[in-house]
Amino acid sequence: MAGSILGFAATAAYLVVWVYHLTQVRRGAQFNHWSLQAAAAAAIGLHGATLIGLLFIDGGLDLSLLKVFALLALVINSLVWISGMKKPLQSLYLFLFPISAISIAAAVMSLNSTPVFLASFNIQAHILISILAYSLLAIAALQALLVGYQDWQLKHKHQNQLMRALPPLQTMEVLLFELIWAGQILLTLSLISGFLFYEDFFAQKLVHKVVFSLLAWIVYSTLLWGRHARGWRGIKAIRWTWAGFSAILLGFIGSKFVLEFVLS
Repeated sequence: MAGSILGFAATAAYLVVWVYHLTQVRRGAQFNHWSLQAAAAAAIGLHGATLIGLLFIDGGLDLSLLKVFALLALVINSLVWISGMKKPLQSLYLFLFPISAISIAAAVMSLNSTPVFLASFNIQAHILISILAYSLLAIAALQALLVGYQDWQLKHKHQNQLMRALPPLQTMEVLLFELIWAGQILLTLSLISGFLFYEDFFAQKLVHKVVFSLLAWIVYSTLLWGRHARGWRGIKAIRWTWAGFSAILLGFIGSKFVLEFVLS
């Protein structure tokens, strides 16, 4: 009961902050970023408190799909909030907060569909690194959408309220590749730790995740090489970013959905 109350409080908090942010952007007001950060921190705190009760049960972890999705949302929001103290990333809240509200509500209402996961410290470290990698690459994918939108608006000489709220396009692209670099480093560590710590990928139904993660790693490596050697930017960079993230989605979210909701 307490978890449900916290969960719906977090859902409501996210929606309130989202409506406030959206209203200010539409009005073109120079709103106080610190007040937005404070309100976002309250929503993220409620989100974290909710997940403690949902994930840690019976001495283990509940890693069912909807609860992992809510965990990814929490990590993504936390990373954006921390980065937003120094970099202009608050525009991502417009996309993240409604998704987070839905993810928490779904996690609270869902039934546990997988056995409680008991693992060694090494495996837990691998899972944490993987979640951080996926979260950073998810933020990069959202950032790529904003860059694409901004690029399209500039080419068509449009200037709406959202455009005025966003940083310059060059700054947005720099942020995009910083996120991809950080995510790629963590994805590399995730793959290395997985190969070191898991003894049998076939027995644990991990082959598909490894294949898609390797594919994503190749795509992101190609993108970073293209950026460094060929100066890739704009639509080409956005397409490669989403190609890599699509592989991540298919390998992680897609496989868990099939295992939990189709095969079961």
